[in-house]
Amino acid sequence: MLTNMKIRLDAMRSLLYETTRFVDISKVYEEVMKGRKLEKEERMEMKHYMKLANVFTPLIKMTASEACNKMAYDSLQIHGGTGFMKDFPIERIYRDARITSIYEGTTQLQTIAAIKGVTTKVFLERIRVYESEVLEDNTDLKKVLQAMTSEYEEIVSKVEEVDNSEYLDFHARRLVEMAGNIIMGYLLVLNGQRESKFMKSAKLFVDLIRSENRERFNYINNFNIDNLELYKLKSSELIES
Repeated sequence: MLTNMKIRLDAMRSLLYETTRFVDISKVYEEVMKGRKLEKEERMEMKHYMKLANVFTPLIKMTASEACNKMAYDSLQIHGGTGFMKDFPIERIYRDARITSIYEGTTQLQTIAAIKGVTTKVFLERIRVYESEVLEDNTDLKKVLQAMTSEYEEIVSKVEEVDNSEYLDFHARRLVEMAGNIIMGYLLVLNGQRESKFMKSAKLFVDLIRSENRERFNYINNFNIDNLELYKLKSSELIES
């Protein structure tokens, strides 16, 4: 449990730093624009990083907020009954964690913003960039992530072929989480190439997300679109419940 918390934390930090890099570069160009007109290449680069920042920002907010709640829950579980006592900070952390998936946009709202990274192929394009940066020493991890990417592409295409906005909305979070897992997997591998201590987290995280993404893939792949109607509750059903 502790190890899973550690590798998840490393993954979230990797995604956070990558997102802030995109945002920072965009902001730098905005500051430069106040003093002079940007060259064509500079405008194109600013547009590129703004596009990345616009989808990576809701992605990190969504995934990190949910991970925060999960890790707070697991931490309290580790402390046992003493975790409820004010002798330990976990009781406060457990209560405070819940607000992270609500303020500055709920997880559902972040998903709506992040799904654009799926439908516009921005996430996939970035995954390809990361893939090209993996060294030969990490071929095994690369192959696993490539297989996950192929499944991701396949299931995204299947959802888009249906051409139904309700169907896309229903599976949006699963698709975004699949993309986010692959991205974080690659980022950890790349971090491991720069600093060997991250390679342990990379290997364990890729093992973890492989099963998570397969579960989401199977659910979407086997989902009967006709069952969407079953998820719509009538007012009378809500009152009865």
